[in-house]
Amino acid sequence: MAATVVRYLRSVGSPTSAPAEREPESVDALPRPDLRAVGDDERAPVSPAEFRAVLGNFASGVTVITAPPGADEDEDGDGAGGGSGGGPAGFACQSFASLSLDPPLVTFMVARTSTTWPRIARAGVFCVNILGAEQGELCRSFAVSGADKFAGVAHTPAPVTGSPQLDAVPAWIDCRIHAVHTGGDHLIVVGRVVAMGAAGEGDPLLFHKGRFGRLAD
Repeated sequence: MAATVVRYLRSVGSPTSAPAEREPESVDALPRPDLRAVGDDERAPVSPAEFRAVLGNFASGVTVITAPPGADEDEDGDGAGGGSGGGPAGFACQSFASLSLDPPLVTFMVARTSTTWPRIARAGVFCVNILGAEQGELCRSFAVSGADKFAGVAHTPAPVTGSPQLDAVPAWIDCRIHAVHTGGDHLIVVGRVVAMGAAGEGDPLLFHKGRFGRLAD
């Protein structure tokens, strides 16, 4: 699998790492559905339905990953935000985690069929917006494909990358894309943290068995 990852990254011209002192570069890591971890002559050990049902028992936090318009996109945002037009990009993401303290790295996973990911890749940067317990509707708005996800959503540029930092989120993490790896039908995106902040109050928004939840007292 390691050799496959290296060949994939080389084929799309994506660096496996980016030194902190270098200016961020766009990452050309477009979805490639024909690259599969299970061969055509193999049978998956579990069904997709069973996989979702079992993994749904793992409760996670919820984030919104955002990025500024790419260099080749209209800064005035003449298209739907988060879709295929101009303006900033964003999508709701459950599969986020911290990865390393030294250097500070985080990671998120995105489907290779995502239409938002190529725009984040072109920007070369992103901001992780960690959602609070009362922001379920905000999450839903960023989970809808093709809509203007930023309509009515207040945000300011993150301090280093300029990625949209959503107002009233409990915490945010500003990142440059550090590496991209393949993982079956998803891409594993590693970000190098360049700035971050937290309000230090409020409960997190949780996702468990297909539903939003919150911590109980």
